[in-house]
Amino acid sequence: MIVPGDDGALRRVVLLVAALNLAYFGVEFAVALAIGSVSLFADSVDFLEDASINLLIALALAWSARWRARVGMLLAMVLLVPSLATLWMAWRKFGAPLPPEAAALTATALGALAVNVLCAALLVRYRGHRGSLTRAAFLSTRNDAFANVAIIGAGAATAVFHSGWPDLGVGLGIAVLNAGAARDVWRAANEERRADAAANSGPLDARSDRP
Repeated sequence: MIVPGDDGALRRVVLLVAALNLAYFGVEFAVALAIGSVSLFADSVDFLEDASINLLIALALAWSARWRARVGMLLAMVLLVPSLATLWMAWRKFGAPLPPEAAALTATALGALAVNVLCAALLVRYRGHRGSLTRAAFLSTRNDAFANVAIIGAGAATAVFHSGWPDLGVGLGIAVLNAGAARDVWRAANEERRADAAANSGPLDARSDRP
């Protein structure tokens, strides 16, 4: 049985989640480039971001609360990367939003949804463990699952209307979703930093500023 307070179990979970995300990043990125999909491109960068977040969590589990808060703030900035990448690709396609291949778009999004639901199920029991770190991982995976449902809808709309606008609109929506997650993680990390500062308001231990 996995106990939510067990750092060893959490480390195994986040390493598995990182591996799953890295593997599907390769799949989704290749399909996004092949069919010219903004939404799949944005979502593939999300998978790479999730892999990075979970690897950082595995490294930071043994660190002090102060350093966990610092890493949480770093992860909040990392969460903005997919938004910026999506805006760049959307700008390139905005003048001529050619529709991506609808069947490939929908099938790839279904695969992404399956991976994200599995990862969310693995992480859900840990979403309040270790403050901002696991909150970052859970929020990102949860948001990705919502985004996958939207991409599936964009695939259906593309098949019906033969337009690139549904794909473009969903891609921009993913950018907004990730910006909101970044804000939430930053707030959680800041709260963790303040709690640590309050708990250590006396003379500082010479080791307290080390990981």
